[in-house]
Amino acid sequence: MVVGSEARILYSNCEGRAKLAVEFNKAVASGELSGPVVLSRDHHDVSGTDSPYRETSNITDGSNFCADMAIQNVIGDAARGATWVSIHNGGGCGWGEVINGGFGMVLDGTIETEEKCKNMLHWDVCNGVSRRSWAGNENAMMTIREEMEREAKLQVTMPEWVDDDLLVKACVGGGVVAVEQAGGGDGGGEGTLSKDEEIEQLKARISELENK
Repeated sequence: MVVGSEARILYSNCEGRAKLAVEFNKAVASGELSGPVVLSRDHHDVSGTDSPYRETSNITDGSNFCADMAIQNVIGDAARGATWVSIHNGGGCGWGEVINGGFGMVLDGTIETEEKCKNMLHWDVCNGVSRRSWAGNENAMMTIREEMEREAKLQVTMPEWVDDDLLVKACVGGGVVAVEQAGGGDGGGEGTLSKDEEIEQLKARISELENK
């Protein structure tokens, strides 16, 4: 399917993908389809790619440059029944800019394959949604909460938002802040600001980071 077509698998959610796979598998079992079907997806998806300039650009906590999600994705897919998995580099963005994880699953019409579809596709989607939720992506947080309500076995820890004022007080009160002040005519020296000045400095820094 071409990019932009709503028939692409990336436009279907976790529940929808499993239903599609099960129906294809049933069609093979009934003979409506004359042979096995291979189910797959490309790297332009929620879990299979670490690409800070494209797929993971909406992970804004600074960890979007880590290349762990694609590895976790294929390990989880393999453990849950994928026929094969792959790790590759450079898809869509160039060598060294992205790590991709992919899978293939042969739908042969058996009951065992139907169960593998449900388990593997659930991980293949929820792995990436959880990853974005932990990074504070509000859409991902909403989606993973909805999925936990739908699937009781899914348990994902939810992030807690930091209270900026509490963080500032903890840093100042705990002696975390170290600053340098300009000295006199002897070339300068080190010192510490007053607590009020430290608080203002920290608030300014927090605001700067949030606006990046």
